[in-house]
Amino acid sequence: DDDDDRRGLPRRWERSGRDHRRDRRDDRSRSRERRPRRDEGREAPLHQQIAWGKQITARTATTESNLTLFAREGHRFEARNLATTAHRVGKFGGLRFRSDRRLHPLAEACRRRIREFESRHIANVAWGFAKTEFVDRRLFEVIASEARGRIGEFNSQDMANTVWAFATA
Repeated sequence: DDDDDRRGLPRRWERSGRDHRRDRRDDRSRSRERRPRRDEGREAPLHQQIAWGKQITARTATTESNLTLFAREGHRFEARNLATTAHRVGKFGGLRFRSDRRLHPLAEACRRRIREFESRHIANVAWGFAKTEFVDRRLFEVIASEARGRIGEFNSQDMANTVWAFATA
């Protein structure tokens, strides 16, 4: 092949440093163009998502602290942090929070972002809201529709949690 040298490396790697840097710069600009946008640029950067994820799942985290964090920063959460918040509210808050007004915006955010959720996120959201007995008919309709279309992605635990949520809600 004319493009490869004797060692099997592409010739462009053998170019001078200046040409090589220009090629790398061109590659970076192309990758930026292909990169999907993060929910209209509203999501916080990855390092912040990780920090929030640790805060949400910390041993010292409470349902109150998670709902307060969501009320303050939830509009910038990635899908995983939304699902984790819903799950933690159900796990540790239970029935005490079923009439908490902060669950309405959490349910709305989950409905809006449902297509970004992995199967376990869908299951965790369904389970968390069912556990609190906070029933948002529109949320469960969206969950049902999304789960039906992606049923092959669900493992047995995701399936069990989702079925339980629908049987309970």
